[in-house]
Amino acid sequence: MNVSIAPSRKLQCALLTGSAIIAYPSIAAAQDMDEAQEAQQTTNSDDYAFSNAEDVGIGNTIIVTATKREQTLQDVPVAVSVTTAETIERAHIRDVTDLATIVPSLRVSQSQNQFATIYSVRGFGTSGNNLGLEPSVAVFVDGVYRSRAIAQISDLPDIQRVEVLRGPQSTLFGKNASAGVISIVTKDPQFDLSGTVEASYGNFDAMVVKGYLTGPLSDSIAASVGAGYNKRDGFVTNAFNGDDIENRNRWFARGQMLFDAGGRLRARLIADYDEIDEKCCAVVNLQPSAATGAIQLVGGQVNDFREPFEDVVYTDVVPFNKVRNWGISGQVDYELGESFNLTSITAYRDTKVQADQDVDFTSAALATGANVGRARLKTFTQELRVASDFDGPLNFLVGAYYFDENVQTNDQIVYGADFYNYVNLLLLGLTDGAFSAPGVETLLGAPVGTFWQPGQGFFNDMRQKNEAYSFFGTLDFEVTDRLTLTLGANYTHDAKDIVTNSVSTDLFSNVDLVAGGNALIYQQALASELADFGVDATDPGQLAAFIAGNMEVFNLISSGAQAFADANDTNPDVNALLGLQSLQFLPPFQNCPNAVEDCRTRDSDWSWTARLSYDLTDTLNAYVSWATGFKASSFNLSRAARPAPADFVQLVSQDLAVTNLRPGSRFAAPENSEVFEAGLKGNWDYVSANLTVFKQSIKNFQTNTFTGTGFLLGNAEKQTTFGIEFDGTVNPVEQLTINVAMTYLDPEYASYTNSPFGDLSGRQVVTISKLSAVFGAQWDQELNAAGDRLILRGDFSYQSPIQVEPGLPAFIDVIDGERDFSRSEAAARQFRREVNQVNASLTYALNMGLEVSIWGRNLLDDRDITGIFDSVAQDESISGYLNQPRTYGVAARFRF
Repeated sequence: MNVSIAPSRKLQCALLTGSAIIAYPSIAAAQDMDEAQEAQQTTNSDDYAFSNAEDVGIGNTIIVTATKREQTLQDVPVAVSVTTAETIERAHIRDVTDLATIVPSLRVSQSQNQFATIYSVRGFGTSGNNLGLEPSVAVFVDGVYRSRAIAQISDLPDIQRVEVLRGPQSTLFGKNASAGVISIVTKDPQFDLSGTVEASYGNFDAMVVKGYLTGPLSDSIAASVGAGYNKRDGFVTNAFNGDDIENRNRWFARGQMLFDAGGRLRARLIADYDEIDEKCCAVVNLQPSAATGAIQLVGGQVNDFREPFEDVVYTDVVPFNKVRNWGISGQVDYELGESFNLTSITAYRDTKVQADQDVDFTSAALATGANVGRARLKTFTQELRVASDFDGPLNFLVGAYYFDENVQTNDQIVYGADFYNYVNLLLLGLTDGAFSAPGVETLLGAPVGTFWQPGQGFFNDMRQKNEAYSFFGTLDFEVTDRLTLTLGANYTHDAKDIVTNSVSTDLFSNVDLVAGGNALIYQQALASELADFGVDATDPGQLAAFIAGNMEVFNLISSGAQAFADANDTNPDVNALLGLQSLQFLPPFQNCPNAVEDCRTRDSDWSWTARLSYDLTDTLNAYVSWATGFKASSFNLSRAARPAPADFVQLVSQDLAVTNLRPGSRFAAPENSEVFEAGLKGNWDYVSANLTVFKQSIKNFQTNTFTGTGFLLGNAEKQTTFGIEFDGTVNPVEQLTINVAMTYLDPEYASYTNSPFGDLSGRQVVTISKLSAVFGAQWDQELNAAGDRLILRGDFSYQSPIQVEPGLPAFIDVIDGERDFSRSEAAARQFRREVNQVNASLTYALNMGLEVSIWGRNLLDDRDITGIFDSVAQDESISGYLNQPRTYGVAARFRF
């Protein structure tokens, strides 16, 4: 299946783009350039996330804190994209997922549930499917680290701006910023009473209500409170029960207090709470198989794979995701004399997840993932830093960071009422009628109705303790008035310990088919030999009589039969039971720590930054930089975690291995990233432009591949990307701002010898778009003397075609003992994704504060497949996830 946009629709996109609809992320309020420059000159605070500075100006005059100092986008020598509060409002961006449509270097994807959200920058990002993996793209909200994507997938609160920093940022951020940073900065409480209230209504019965109020409590204390509620029907119909899936039902509340008496001390306290309770996520069948036919024979239904975008699924389980986040943080800024500023950020966060979903994604009662996402994360962080503010050529920032987190995750797969009959059909087809479910039970000496029974399954219980600390700093030296040298370093120590208590009650998966086959081969060989003596081995009387009269002969026959069995119990041509291993879906789990595995990691690493920035003219700056980054080891907190090969050998040799244990991986080794970068930043009267050229690589890039019942965690030895990034803003007249942003990426696996799909070394990374772009414009027209305005904006987001997955594990063949990946790659190659998304809004803004808008997102209803995987327990069937269809609505906002 090749999902792409038709030429006529591409022409529509181009025409809409040419008609000027969008503002790129770096657009703030369209104010006079002189006012923006004046604001820049009067903003000298060294405060990071809690700045009072408003985002004023156009293009490169916006104030950012990407380097933990306030600078204009023009002056900061870092590759960073900025999305202001106005852009977020005009584009009706609700969360970080929407943000990706206007930041071409950022991609956000989601799979079977909401904690499986992935943030990636420049093509580098870590799967959120496994809670053992921390992201390579770190998310900070007001300087506080969110350790998993699930901790910041809710609607954006009272935003001032969002900064997306590209490339490793380890010397400025305390933990796991090896590929980039998403820094969300919220508004300070104000000492003037003000606020906003807004409401929106759209298709799918979508309703959004948000409010924000700020004002003084005293001469030195200001406060603010914000809240929002987002509700929408699902766009996917569950034809099994008429329910809808992929709905919205989320809310948040956020309160802040600011102490600022005008002296040396300034402090801000923030408390936030948000909840999500939604039916997510819908899975469609994209390619059926013979196993799909077996599902239909036991009464199950599956969607028409030829029409995936009809948004119809069949599932007997109501999928739900319940996420609860809350946290409290405090930042204290204190001026130590005239030249030093001390900043302390202390935070505690608590994230709780509970979810349920279908496992087979059909209406048959085969299996359920009851509480598949039940997890808890408790995180404490402390950052302390000192920044200088000398008039001379030398300035520095030094800091320390502490991180303490406890993770508990529980999940399970439980067989349903139809599973036994389903396996019986699979057995009959797999063995051409030689085996049936009752026949296998009888053959193995078990009563009929023992295996594959309702309630049997796998029950996972894993806990992780993670403690880390780091010391970091940067030094800026002004060699001349125009040339600045920046050096930075970060030392990180990270310690992780896990304890597992996972149990499989799948009785058939606990059967040793080698040992069972050995006994069967012995019986068959014995019967064959005794038949030469005219003895029917199945007749107890004949057998007993022969043994009594021919003991020595029987012993010789028995010894020969046993020797034959021992030599052939692992030979699938002799041991027919080995062909049933594919039905051992949930084998026993080797818990740890154990006598061989300590299940702990201790990582330490230095990261570095070196950068030269030069003001070529008063309006054109250039920089070159080299930086490294680090992310610590990650444990595989899934049922697919297996001992490493060396540990496997020791467990087996010491007779400690559980039945049917196979080697695999418990954890992925640490990531080390490196980037060489050169950039130009220009800002003229009507034009601003930024150009970046880079070569970025990550050694031991942590990979996470879904196998159908679990996740295979590993490392790609080295992934590299050459890239070019450009963004520009043109303001030819006061009313019009035109923007373009493009990212070109050429990613490849420099070395990936042991991927799930063979040696990929030297091959392109087929899942990363080579070209991503955003085009558009905003027209802001004053209508009358009262100051009322009409604002037209929009965006066209494009991502070039990619292959959704590099391969599918279920299609890997074994030929003469060697794995063959040709069918695996071919099966995945047919599913491609191309993004052509148009968003737009038209706003009438009255000067008295009232605004009325009409808006639309994905106006061309561009549909694509966002991910594919091997259908669970359905050999060679393929399932997938779809993007969101067209949405539109009306909105009203009042400011006071």
